[in-house]
Amino acid sequence: MASDTEMGSWTDLLYSSSKLLEQAAPSAQFPPLQRNLDQLEALSKKLKAKTLRTEAPTQSIAATRCLSLSLSLSLSLYTYTMMHTKVNKKLLLAREGINAEQLARDLKSFELKTTFEDVFPAEATSVEEYLQQVHEMAMVSAIQEAQKDNISSFNDYMMTVLQEDWQKEKRDFLQSVSRISMLPKTNLGVSNTGGARPGQIMSLTSGTQVLSGQSSMEIAPLPNKPVLEKKAAVYADVVKNLNHARERGLPFKPATAFKGAYESLGLDASGGKSVTMQKIWHLIQTLMGEGPTVQWNVSKIMSLVIGARRHLEWGHEKYIVDTIQSHPAQAALGGAVGNLQRIHAFLRVRLRDYGVLDFDAGEACRQPPVDTTWQQIYFCLRTGYYDEARKVASSSRVSHHFAPQLSEWVATGGMVSPETAAAASEECEKLLRMGDRVGRAAYDKKKLLLYAILSGSRRHIDRLLREFPTLFNTIEDFLWFKLSAIRDYPGGSNSAVPNEGYSPYSLDDLQVYLNKFEPSYYTKNGKDPLVYPYVLLLSIQLLPAMLYLSKDMGDEGYNVDAVHTSIVLADHGVLSVSAGAGQKLKVMDAFAEASSIIRQYGSVYLRHENLSLALEYYMQAAAAVGGGQLSWSGRGNVDQQRQRTLVLKQLLTELLLRDGGINLLLGPRGAGEEGELERVFTDVKTRQQFLLEAAHQCQEAGLYDRSIEIQKRVGAFAMALDTINKCLSEAICALSRGRLDGESRTAGLLHSGNEILQTYKYYPEVSLQERELVSEQQTVLMQLDAILSIHKLARVGRHLDALREVAKLPFLPLDPRAPDLANDMFQSLSHHVQACVPDLLKVALHCLDNLTDSDGSLRALRTKSIEIQKRVGAFAMALDTINKCLSEAICALSRGRLDGESRTAGLLHSGNEILQTYKYYPEVSLQERELVSEQQTVLMQLDAILSIHKLARVGRHLDALREVAKLPFLPLDPRAPDLANDMFQSLSHHVQACVPDLLKVALHCLDNLTDSDGSLRALRTKIANFLANNLNRNWPQDLYEKVARSL
Repeated sequence: MASDTEMGSWTDLLYSSSKLLEQAAPSAQFPPLQRNLDQLEALSKKLKAKTLRTEAPTQSIAATRCLSLSLSLSLSLYTYTMMHTKVNKKLLLAREGINAEQLARDLKSFELKTTFEDVFPAEATSVEEYLQQVHEMAMVSAIQEAQKDNISSFNDYMMTVLQEDWQKEKRDFLQSVSRISMLPKTNLGVSNTGGARPGQIMSLTSGTQVLSGQSSMEIAPLPNKPVLEKKAAVYADVVKNLNHARERGLPFKPATAFKGAYESLGLDASGGKSVTMQKIWHLIQTLMGEGPTVQWNVSKIMSLVIGARRHLEWGHEKYIVDTIQSHPAQAALGGAVGNLQRIHAFLRVRLRDYGVLDFDAGEACRQPPVDTTWQQIYFCLRTGYYDEARKVASSSRVSHHFAPQLSEWVATGGMVSPETAAAASEECEKLLRMGDRVGRAAYDKKKLLLYAILSGSRRHIDRLLREFPTLFNTIEDFLWFKLSAIRDYPGGSNSAVPNEGYSPYSLDDLQVYLNKFEPSYYTKNGKDPLVYPYVLLLSIQLLPAMLYLSKDMGDEGYNVDAVHTSIVLADHGVLSVSAGAGQKLKVMDAFAEASSIIRQYGSVYLRHENLSLALEYYMQAAAAVGGGQLSWSGRGNVDQQRQRTLVLKQLLTELLLRDGGINLLLGPRGAGEEGELERVFTDVKTRQQFLLEAAHQCQEAGLYDRSIEIQKRVGAFAMALDTINKCLSEAICALSRGRLDGESRTAGLLHSGNEILQTYKYYPEVSLQERELVSEQQTVLMQLDAILSIHKLARVGRHLDALREVAKLPFLPLDPRAPDLANDMFQSLSHHVQACVPDLLKVALHCLDNLTDSDGSLRALRTKSIEIQKRVGAFAMALDTINKCLSEAICALSRGRLDGESRTAGLLHSGNEILQTYKYYPEVSLQERELVSEQQTVLMQLDAILSIHKLARVGRHLDALREVAKLPFLPLDPRAPDLANDMFQSLSHHVQACVPDLLKVALHCLDNLTDSDGSLRALRTKIANFLANNLNRNWPQDLYEKVARSL
């Protein structure tokens, strides 16, 4: 039975399928499926092969698209048939000759592959267009790659430049700031007890104790320490010895001391350079006249020139000795040790190819010997053997006319008389003419040099050098000749000039000539770096030499040498002599440059917390700008002494601002009697004046603790208390504004104030005026302490106790039971106390807001506070208090209280009075003006609300509603659009507090009027909408109910 039923259902399905097929056969959308998938694939391959043979890309694309369309249509028909039959598909496919299993396997392995043209259709229709597109794409790609390379190269270059700049800046910074960061680490407590903490190790050497002369560290064995560290260590000792000698007025030769300190290091033992620092120190020693030299009555310039010349003569003497020792057989010195015998020995070596010399020729000599008279005179002068030169000149027949001229040149230090210079100039002219004649016997060029030196004629000297450019073998010989020929006529007077055509050779001429060449010419491109400053010093260009030395030129530490050579030059006061040709500076400018070099070096010690050595160098910096050695004894000119005092005070103030500076300068106690300040300012009044000025600068820098300490040390107790009161006033204001550090700071200040008052009691000498000032400041301190206690009570919530303390304040009229004080009594308060009053009144008002006024005393206190605010110029705060009170009075008036109307009138009068006073107040800040303007607007708004209440109370309902509609800060005008809700949010809270009662008054007026034109209904709607927009406010419930009943 079941089989018959199943067979019937299959028959029905077959019949349905046949009907569906007949209906689908004539469909125009889908062609009948006549081929299987294998046949379709074979046909598509043939079509593709044919397309490739004809090389028609467009046809291939069309054929492929056609094939795809055929497949799509066939598959669509198949899908359509499957969707409509949904049953017995195997039977239907079998009837059409399709194997369902084979079709399923074929569909799993079938894949439609797209060509390049399917995804990226070609836009070119010809080979030329295709090539053009390829070319454009290649160009674009090349440009993009080039841009990437350029950006990458630029970034790499910029990074390299930044790294180089950073390395340079880093190197310059480390060289300029940390030049002595590797100095010997010694215990500062050993060298100076002032300002040093026990066990503290400093990174800079502290040098030696000057009085004892013993070093705090062994200086001799320093083989493993840097050159800069060695120099700084030994130089610092000399600076301290120099300062103490100058303080006591003892003789001291700084150049000699620095030279000895440098020689103790043995740095030039293995050097191969032509000019060493030891040689420069010897030059400075002779320039300053500290060596065993003869004193001439000449100008300071000529004294320096003679010193430079004597140094060159010292060097030539060493050269002669070395030459003799190198050629002992030829020199044949024997046992003779005289200066003239050395010259003879040197000439034997120098003139060994000329034959027998005159001083060696005996009576049996067959041929005439070589006359060496002028050679002997020249080399005696060149070596500094002046007596021997005069002896040779006077003993020789060929130079007997020259002998008196030479004696005069030696005796006057080169400043011969005009007659002698004229005679020497004529002889020089004769010798030059003799050389121009052909056939005449040659003359000794040394004779020409000697007469040129005595003449001092610029014309002869220039001609000589022009005609004989190879006359000098070394720059030392050249400079000695030029220095020997220099003349310095004081004031440029013509009285000392031999004749009108005579032009003396001057120091400026030498400097101009030497400055024609770059520094690299002298230093051989840096291989011999000290040659250039050596030449500058020889040509008396002292300041340029120091500035050049101060540059960093490697690891030799020449900048440290520059600092201490500047100390020597400044101490001798020679910097004003000659700044160098082309670099003419004023006297004070030259001293200021040297002072700056010394000061910068001392500041390095300051940065490394070695305050004692920083003090030593600072003292030298001040002495430099004051004129050197004379400034220590006060013998300098007035301008220099003033500059020294100013610089010294500035530098000492820098020390005071440092940790430990007060203990170093002032000692453990007192005003400098036990510290280093007594060395600088021996006068007590000068010390006190300086300390008071330093305390003032500390206040300006915000270092109030140091300022208070200095003032206490000086005995200026009133000034110290005033500083404490100022800081305490600021701390109270900070505390009232919620700053965290206010409370701890106030405790420390109160402790310092009480400590000063305790010290003041036992101070031996206090003037009557000082006692009165201390008493005033003590009163201010007590007043500030009382204000501070009120702030503390308010912060912990003890509002009633805070108000009681406010009422007790004797200097403020805030007691409700007491009469008002006179205005001048408040004005007499300290400005420190007055500065705390506004914040004190804020605290009082805050306490009033947190208490209930049961007996009216709080209201009286609030009224009192308004008067105080007006007196201190806090107009905005006073108006805010009035607005608050007026808002409360309006609310009381609307609720039927009897005193509301009189109170509002008094408050409005007070507000207008404050505004009138504000117009004529002398000093009002911009912020205060803005706040007053805001509070004035609030006052006007409250006045408008009050007028509406008054109209409603007298029954003028229509006028009251008109005023309500006119209010610009409420959206109640029936003819105007609704305002944004945030506009109401921006209203003052005093005005917002009056709005509910105002709306009640408006509704009451609406109830008492007849709506004839619908305007009243519009006003009711406005009120309802306004309430709807402010449902989140805690307004009275009866207001909402009243509006709901009126709608």
